[in-house]
Amino acid sequence: MNKFPFLWLLLVSAHMTVFSQISNDDVLFSVGDEPILAQEFIRVYNKNLEIVQDESQKDIDAYLNLFVNYKLKLQEAKSIGLDKKPSYLKELKGYQKQLSKKYLTESNVTEALIKEAYDRMSYEIKAQHILVRIEEYEKDTTAYYKKILNFKERFFKQGFESVKTSVHNGNTVFVEDLGYFSSFKMVYDFESAAYNTGVGEISDPFRTQYGYHVVKVLDKRKSQGEVTVGHIMISLNENDSLAKAEVRINELYKMLQQGQKFESLAQQFSEDKSSAKMGGKLKSFKTGQLASAEFEKVAFSLQNNGDISIPFKTSYGWHIVKLYNKTPLASYEQLKSDLEQQVKRDSRSKLISSAMSKKLRQNYKVPEAAVVLPNFLEFFDEEFFKNTWTLSESFEGSKQFIVIGNKQLVYSDFYNYLNNSKRGLKVRQSVTDFVTTQYENFVNSEVLKYHEENLEFVNVDFANILNEYREGLLLFDLMEDKVWNAVKSDTAALHAFYESNKKDYLNPEKVKAILVTSPKKEFIKKAKKLLIENKTVEEIKQQINTSDQNILVTTGMLSKNTNIIPEDFLMKIGLSDIYKWNKAYHIVMVTEVLPESIKTFEDAKGLVISDYQIIYEKNWMEVLSKKYKVSVNKEVLKRTKQQLNN
Repeated sequence: MNKFPFLWLLLVSAHMTVFSQISNDDVLFSVGDEPILAQEFIRVYNKNLEIVQDESQKDIDAYLNLFVNYKLKLQEAKSIGLDKKPSYLKELKGYQKQLSKKYLTESNVTEALIKEAYDRMSYEIKAQHILVRIEEYEKDTTAYYKKILNFKERFFKQGFESVKTSVHNGNTVFVEDLGYFSSFKMVYDFESAAYNTGVGEISDPFRTQYGYHVVKVLDKRKSQGEVTVGHIMISLNENDSLAKAEVRINELYKMLQQGQKFESLAQQFSEDKSSAKMGGKLKSFKTGQLASAEFEKVAFSLQNNGDISIPFKTSYGWHIVKLYNKTPLASYEQLKSDLEQQVKRDSRSKLISSAMSKKLRQNYKVPEAAVVLPNFLEFFDEEFFKNTWTLSESFEGSKQFIVIGNKQLVYSDFYNYLNNSKRGLKVRQSVTDFVTTQYENFVNSEVLKYHEENLEFVNVDFANILNEYREGLLLFDLMEDKVWNAVKSDTAALHAFYESNKKDYLNPEKVKAILVTSPKKEFIKKAKKLLIENKTVEEIKQQINTSDQNILVTTGMLSKNTNIIPEDFLMKIGLSDIYKWNKAYHIVMVTEVLPESIKTFEDAKGLVISDYQIIYEKNWMEVLSKKYKVSVNKEVLKRTKQQLNN
């Protein structure tokens, strides 16, 4: 939905009904002396429509009340000076810098690089390479180039292993097998050379920031795409009511081999709670997307839908994985947003910055070096690089150097930049070459800086987003100071609120029990008989789990808010009837019942604070509404509703 609606004429049932559209300066309401424009309300309301599911949140009057309260809080924040706090201003500046990055790129170049990255991502390349290391600032590279040419020839005639054995030293020369890779796995220049080299061919020498390379492409295969799997996970953290993780995962694996449903076991026993309720199923992922390479390796190794892995261990715990589906690489449109972020973090981002700088220099009419530098260079000679060199007294530091928009930069600005730059100089240049190079860097930096500083005044979209952050940070500071911390620190009020409402803070009924589970009723019948005979858990397991994992036994405190026992389970001491739940059979021996009880203040404290905050904030808002008069322009409100409804 467009955040900035255009003016239009509404046609209704063949009759042209023209209503007065909201203008840019129409005031919908005021809070104290601050006017709030109708266009702002319309923009925020429309944006909210994109994310809400509840129809009640689309009610214009209700949303207006929320918006008025929002503005009341902001008025209070400004009144007490929160918008002047150094910590607030520093945090806002950081967000502003982060947000501006999206608007400081050349869109055409960015689009081309994103498309190129996607095309390359569609394939994985298997390659070997030879690298002759060169320092990045080294200019005289003739000897290095001859060396890489020689290595290429030997690579071609003698083969990879022979060349590696004779020349690889891990310091100045590297001969390496790189395996498979695709977009963003290598520096951009290397990636481009590899993708532009045919299978079985060796590239011409090319230079990256590391030195000269040649690359041989051994294979090119289609991307593995995405995989959808489910898993049962037993955490490495021990739980008193469960067996050790490895023992439990192997018990579950035996039950799968005996025909128990994967999804049923995942619902009951997987300790990844977010996926357990979905029968263990995870969202689709691609190579490199998960934190566990071992998990990915197992997931992608499964070939057919329904295949189940053997138990394996990762840093998170023990897993069993089931394959549901393998899908090819997602479409360009689906991946475009993520690819854009990767492009901007990658070395290819320099191409975007260069294109943006060029465009801004043209927009701000910044002169080329040949126009500006001749007069400036009159004050410099080759002695400039020595510590003993001094600037001529005739140098006018306040003289205009260049102008960017309405910002004037003077001679001393560029001179100071040169002085700082020469300190990090690693290779000697002529003073003319040095100053010319630094002029380009200086201008590129300054035009980007100027454009960023003024972005809010030239880009409406950025201005709106920045204002959302500005107000959001301010509101957070206000709520933290006036509500959240105020409530937490008022222990007397919290205790009084708890005493008045303690019936709302209850511990659920629990039982201390032995739970036996099996996919087959016959084994539960055997377990019931052994429980009646007062056999121990170990004795029951030994007699029923002979060669197969026929039962699972869980001991400890159980409540109805788990996936193990049903909601209608009768919580009483003794041996339960056999019941079916989650496609398995169960029996429970209850030895103790803990009835529903009122939580202590300490146990309920988090909920008490949350509930009391709601009441506290409501009372505080009544105070603010009296402190700052709210005046609504009914005529503008009427037209605002017409525009939103139509």
